Amino acid sequence: MTDKVKGPASYFPAIEAKYGHPVAYWLGLLESTGPMKHMEMVDWLKSEHQLGHGHANALVAYHLSRVKA
Repeated sequence: MTDKVKGPASYFPAIEAKYGHPVAYWLGLLESTGPMKHMEMVDWLKSEHQLGHGHANALVAYHLSRVKA
């Protein structure tokens, strides 16, 4: 039995399929933005890279959880 992925990572397969880049690509972009607030990063991904809100939010939430850990 496999464990179902939960939280922001559950969006990763759809993000990779829809936008054609691995999640590591998007996380690298977020790392290069410098200090920004959560919604600033979400808005940046949406405006500069045309990601949908849910996908952008999942990437930012995952990124910030790793940075703060």
